[in-house]
Amino acid sequence: MSQTSIPEKISVRLWVKAGGRCEYEGCNQALWRDDLTVAEMNRAYISHIISDKPSGPRGDAVLSSKLATDLSNLILLCDTHHRLIDREQVAGHPTERLQQMKTVHEHRIETLTAIQPDKKSEVLLYGANIGAHHAPVGYQKAILAMVPERYPATSGGIALGLINSAIRDQDAEFWRIEGENLRRLFNERVKPRLVDHSIQHLSVFAAAPQPLLMLLGSLLSDIPATEVYQLHREPPGWSWRDHPDGFNYMVEEPPEVTGPPALVLSLSATISNDRVNAVLKGGATIWRLTIQEPHNDFLKSRRQLQQFREMVRLLMNHIKARHGEAATLHIFPAVPVAVAVEMGRILMPKADLPVRIYDQNRNLGGFVYALDLNAIGITGGDGDGRV
Repeated sequence: MSQTSIPEKISVRLWVKAGGRCEYEGCNQALWRDDLTVAEMNRAYISHIISDKPSGPRGDAVLSSKLATDLSNLILLCDTHHRLIDREQVAGHPTERLQQMKTVHEHRIETLTAIQPDKKSEVLLYGANIGAHHAPVGYQKAILAMVPERYPATSGGIALGLINSAIRDQDAEFWRIEGENLRRLFNERVKPRLVDHSIQHLSVFAAAPQPLLMLLGSLLSDIPATEVYQLHREPPGWSWRDHPDGFNYMVEEPPEVTGPPALVLSLSATISNDRVNAVLKGGATIWRLTIQEPHNDFLKSRRQLQQFREMVRLLMNHIKARHGEAATLHIFPAVPVAVAVEMGRILMPKADLPVRIYDQNRNLGGFVYALDLNAIGITGGDGDGRV
């Protein structure tokens, strides 16, 4: 046990640097309250990395007395981890390991508390069933991707989507029910706060079938300041990676107009023309936006998402010029979730062509009609374009 009285000034400085939380890696417990009763109390232990006596844990003949009250040698811990490092598993907690814990924890606290007040962002979470799989989007993992550029404006964020829904995307009512639910929740929980400007910035984290993600994007529009995040597979997480060198999107433009326009977004996977023609049986004029090697984890950086927005805005105008104002644009997507949301945000109901979106479903034999997005309204399932 420690035999040194820590000066109050040093103790306060340690509490501040630790953010009042246990500095043991992975713990982060709040040490000013009891988690069960929520009663406020001081349940912290100020522990020595190098013991204040040579015979103690990690003690040293010279450094023990020299560093007994030195802030760099003190670590704030909960009772469990105080006992762990000083009694139960002393050998497993050498000086270097504890110093690393302290450094990492205090750097994180410094980074978070240094974020400026104008960097707050409302977290928007949306999940819907993808095939047989439920797609929950966790708040804690989401906010890790925001810092240090942004911090959450409210605890828990805004959640959209049906909870524990049993309906699947092969069910006849799926698109109508999910679309209507998304519109209602958006109008209740998001739109009023955008109108009264209580939301200044949105951070969007979503996992759902691509037509629903485009619907979400169209509800958001490109007016409010918004960042859409992508869930990466390797390494897993929502944080953006470095921009890949030499990355570019490619547009394949049809040589002539032979039917209604179809925009194939072949980014996460390759979509062959015959899959489109199997749906638009009278023939289609196929436009294709693709990359050199389509695959499902190509989207790494914010810059790639920006490039997509820039490319598609130009492409939508070009398609309208070729096909005329009366055409309906049929979209066949194989894209990451962030791209799908941004596709919806790009669409301008009064300027762009009406859009009909299809979804790939093996259980139903290929691409099937899902949703319409246009100036009249948003619908799904019956193809008549009514609200």
